[in-house]
Amino acid sequence: MIFFKMPRFKKYQLRLIIICFSTLMLMAYWEQIDNNIVTHVMSFSYRYLLNNFTFINASFRVNPEDAIKNNNRRYLINHEGKCGEKDILLLLFVKSSSENFERRQAIRSTWGNEAYIESTLGVTVRVLFALGLHPEAEQRRLLKMQLLFEDQRYHDLIQQDFMDTFHNLTLKLLLQLGWKETYCRRAQFLMSADDDVFVHIPNLIHFLQGFGHSNAKDLWIGRVHHGSPPVRDKESKYYVSQDLYPWLSYPDYTPGSGYVLSRGVATKIYQAALTINTSFPIDDVFLGICAKVIDIFPKDNAFFSGEGKAPHHPCIYNQMMTSHGHVRDIREMWKRVTEAEVGQIPSGLIWRLYCTVTKVRLLCVPFLSNSYPCKAAFFEYNSY
Repeated sequence: MIFFKMPRFKKYQLRLIIICFSTLMLMAYWEQIDNNIVTHVMSFSYRYLLNNFTFINASFRVNPEDAIKNNNRRYLINHEGKCGEKDILLLLFVKSSSENFERRQAIRSTWGNEAYIESTLGVTVRVLFALGLHPEAEQRRLLKMQLLFEDQRYHDLIQQDFMDTFHNLTLKLLLQLGWKETYCRRAQFLMSADDDVFVHIPNLIHFLQGFGHSNAKDLWIGRVHHGSPPVRDKESKYYVSQDLYPWLSYPDYTPGSGYVLSRGVATKIYQAALTINTSFPIDDVFLGICAKVIDIFPKDNAFFSGEGKAPHHPCIYNQMMTSHGHVRDIREMWKRVTEAEVGQIPSGLIWRLYCTVTKVRLLCVPFLSNSYPCKAAFFEYNSY
């Protein structure tokens, strides 16, 4: 009997050695594994199984005096009458840096051209660029006159007196929300976008026009991040300390590259922001924190690209909302999109089947797409 059990014992012994070795390797590389996989699993579990983020109400509140001080930034360039008394469908704020003149020019001549939008799409849209101050004193001095000349020509810059750095993006968010609340309350929607984002403005306008006033009451739409963990790597620009945010997961939020808020949601979030500690450095997460305070949740739209860049193809253009990462090719993108519009992309069954197959190839191959999710391949035109 002992003779027959020996091979079996050796087999279990080998398994035990493998398990012990794997455990040692896991312990040795735990930090890297934790940062890349385990934190996301833990965060997602925390988000959906354990917590409803009730801690946010108590932990991020500040007294009214501090809130007013933090949000009372002086305007250096402003256009109080930009919205006037007109019925404005969309107030579109582009987050830009002082030195990014070429990016602003590209947007003005393409998707951000207010005259084109009004004449072609029949709606009034206001496009403004949100700016702070260049963090380097010499550059700040040189750019001051350039910005004034630029604004005298285009009348579309809104600048406040805070340093324009990554960790002050929350202040830039407050600039947008506060300006809308003060000077453009009649706008039905507020969009925030980066200056390296391409917005398919015809698709976006048609999409927003599809909402009745009741359906748009609590609208916050973009590419939703669910159960994202705080980054604890001190080398990352997204680093958030345990002291500032000790929990495993952020509330749901939309990336700051591009999202849309309805008028009522923008007002409620701004009012909540006046009671929240604005030292939190990541603006899109801060927006999610403010929204959670008032129990407003984002709705995911597959054609907001988040951090990704959309593939170049007519089957993508006819449903595109945003595409991120366009620094020098915005004019090229606009030409492709408008040519596709003029060419009247076919809409028959054969074309729809062709587009579905094409989108599966472009969006559903693992590790080859960082724009729209695979599910977007199966959405039909205008089925947002």
